[in-house]
Amino acid sequence: MINDKVEIMSNNSETIKSEPVKIERKQIREAVVEIVSDSGEGAQKCGQSLGTISAKMGNGVWTVEIIPAEIRPPARSKAGASGIRVRMGSKKVTNMGDHADMVVALNEQVLYGRIDQNAYKSGTYLLIENKWATDTEETNAAYTESIQKFKALGYIIHEIPMEKECLKHVSDPRKGKNMWVLGLLCNIYDRDLSIAAEQVKAIFSKKSDDIIQSNIDLLHAGYAYANDKLPMHFTIPSKISKEDFVVMNGNEAVSLGVMAAGIEVCSMYPITPATSASHAMAEKMESAGGLIHQAEDEIAAIGFAIGASYAGQTAVTITSGPGIALKTEFIGLAVMAEVPLVIVDVQRGGPSTGLPTKVEQGDLLAVLYGAAGDAPKIVLAPSTIEECFHYIILARKLAESFRTPVFVLTDANLATGVQPFPRPKIKSAWFPDPIDQSKWEEGVKAYDWDPDTGLSKRPIPGQKGGMYTLTGLAHDEESHVAYDPAINQRAAESRSRKLAALHKTLKEPKILGDKSGDLLLVGWGSTRGAIEEAVERARERGAKVSSLHLHFLSPMEPGLKSIFKNFKKVMTVEINYSDTIGNPLITEENRRYAQLAWYLRAQTLTDIDCFSNVYGQPLSPIQILEMLEKKLDLTLTE
Repeated sequence: MINDKVEIMSNNSETIKSEPVKIERKQIREAVVEIVSDSGEGAQKCGQSLGTISAKMGNGVWTVEIIPAEIRPPARSKAGASGIRVRMGSKKVTNMGDHADMVVALNEQVLYGRIDQNAYKSGTYLLIENKWATDTEETNAAYTESIQKFKALGYIIHEIPMEKECLKHVSDPRKGKNMWVLGLLCNIYDRDLSIAAEQVKAIFSKKSDDIIQSNIDLLHAGYAYANDKLPMHFTIPSKISKEDFVVMNGNEAVSLGVMAAGIEVCSMYPITPATSASHAMAEKMESAGGLIHQAEDEIAAIGFAIGASYAGQTAVTITSGPGIALKTEFIGLAVMAEVPLVIVDVQRGGPSTGLPTKVEQGDLLAVLYGAAGDAPKIVLAPSTIEECFHYIILARKLAESFRTPVFVLTDANLATGVQPFPRPKIKSAWFPDPIDQSKWEEGVKAYDWDPDTGLSKRPIPGQKGGMYTLTGLAHDEESHVAYDPAINQRAAESRSRKLAALHKTLKEPKILGDKSGDLLLVGWGSTRGAIEEAVERARERGAKVSSLHLHFLSPMEPGLKSIFKNFKKVMTVEINYSDTIGNPLITEENRRYAQLAWYLRAQTLTDIDCFSNVYGQPLSPIQILEMLEKKLDLTLTE
C-alpha cells in the first residue's frame, strides 16, 4: 500500500496540498508505454521526459521515436502518427520490447498505423482524448466507430477529457497537453514527482518563469487526475547504483564522443536522422575549442573535413545514406591520398531518399564497396548508445594510426533512442598528440609503405622538409603521379594490407550461449538488444540457440569460420532487404540475401541464411522468437 500526497501547483505559484490518498499499486517488472499524437503536439518530448525521469530513478530505459515521413502530415490521419515508445524496467533495458502495455493517444486516428505494425495486444490500455466525441459530426462518427473497433480488438479503453482538464490551466492546450500527460503517466507508474518537476524546469529553462510555472501546473494536474480518476496504478522497482549515470540518445553520445576524442572540426550538411548530432555539438563544441561547419551540401562538407584532416587535425563528417552516396568520390580521395577521416553514417531507409525518419541497416555494402576501384576502409558498428560515444574515440585513433577513413555505422534506432549508461571518466589517452611540427626525417617518403603492414608516417603541412603533393591520382611513394603497373599494384596492396595489420590485433567475437548448437544468430548494430533478449528467452525454453554480435565489419573479426562450423545452421538478423523463399519467382538460385549475410557468405564460404525486413521499425524480441519457432520447430512464444 503506497501513501501518496499529491501537491498541486496553482497559477500564482502557491502549493495546495491535498489529503493523503491511498493507492493500491501493482508491482510490475517492466512497462512499455507509447504516447501518440499529430505532429507538433509534443508527444516525443513527453516520452523523452518520462524516459529520463525513469532513468534518474534507477530504472532501465529504452525509447524509440515514432516519426511520420512528412514534415506536416494531415492531422488525425493514419500516416500522421507522431510519438514515442518508452520501455521502463527494473533491470537494464536494451531494446523497445514487444507489444505496448499502455498507450496515450491525443486522437484515435493515429492509432491505426501502430495497430497495423502489431504494436499492441489484447489487454493493452488505450487512454484516448475524448474531445473528438463531440468536436464535429464527422469526428464524432469516426471516434465512435474507432472506439468500437478498439474494444473488439481486446484493448482496454479509457476516454479522458485531456483538453478540458488542460484548459483549466492554459488557454492553448495544444501547447501544454504533453506535460499534463506526463503527469498522468508519472502517477500511473509511480514516477518521482520532484524529479519530474526538475525535468520540466530543464525543458523550459530558456523560457519565462510564467511558462515554466504553467507547465509545472499541468504536470501536477495530470498527476492529480490519474490519482482521482484512473483505476490502474503500478510501481516498477528500481535499483539505485552507486555509479554515476548519464542519460542521452545516440546522436548526443556521438557528439560528446567527438569532443572526448579531441576532434576539433565537424563538417556536415543537415540530414535526417543525423542532424541532431550537430545540434548537440553546437551547444558545447565551440566552448571546448572546436568548430562546427555547416556546408552548402554533402560534397562540400566532406571536402572541408578532408582539408582539415590533411592540415593535421583529424575531422569528422556526419551524414546518412543519401549523404554517403554524394560523398563517395571524396571518400575515394581520402583512401587514395591516405588522409585520416572519421565518417559517421546514421542509417535510414533507402534507396534514394527512401524513408527519412525510419530505421534501416541498408548502407553496409555501400560503405564497404561503393567506390571506384578498390577503396578499403575501416568500418565500425556500435550496438548501444554507450558504444556510440566510445567508438568515435576509437575511430579517431584508428584513422590516424592507419591513415585511412574510418566509418562509424549507427542508425535511426540508436540515434533517437534514450538509454542510461555509466558516466564516462575522461582519460588523457583519448586525446590526440599535439600536431608534429618537428623537422621531417630526411629520406623518408610521403608514402613510405612498410612492406609488412602497409603503414607509413604522415607528413603534416608546415613540417620542414615534409612537403608533398596530395593527389587522388595513382602515385608512387614520393607522391608523384605514376601509372607504372608495378607501382599501382604495390600501392593497392599497401592500402589493403593496413586492414590485415588491424585484423591481427582483433579478438574473436564473444558468443552468447553455448559454443555449439542448432542455430547461431549473427547481428550487428542496433539489433543487438532484441537478438540477445530473444536468444535468452528461447534458451530458457530449451532451444539450442546462441548469438554473436559483430562490431568490426572491415576488417571482419577473426575466427568466424571456425565458430560457424560448430552450429548446424547460421543466420544473420538484420534490418535491410532480403528475398523470401516462397514469394513469387524467388528460388534458392536467384534469392538475394541481406547485406551482412551476403558479406559473411563471401568472407567465410559458409552457407548462411538471413532473417530481415524493411518495415522501417526496430526489431522486437517477439519477432525474432516467432522466427525461431519456425526454424527450430519449437513453441517459444506465449
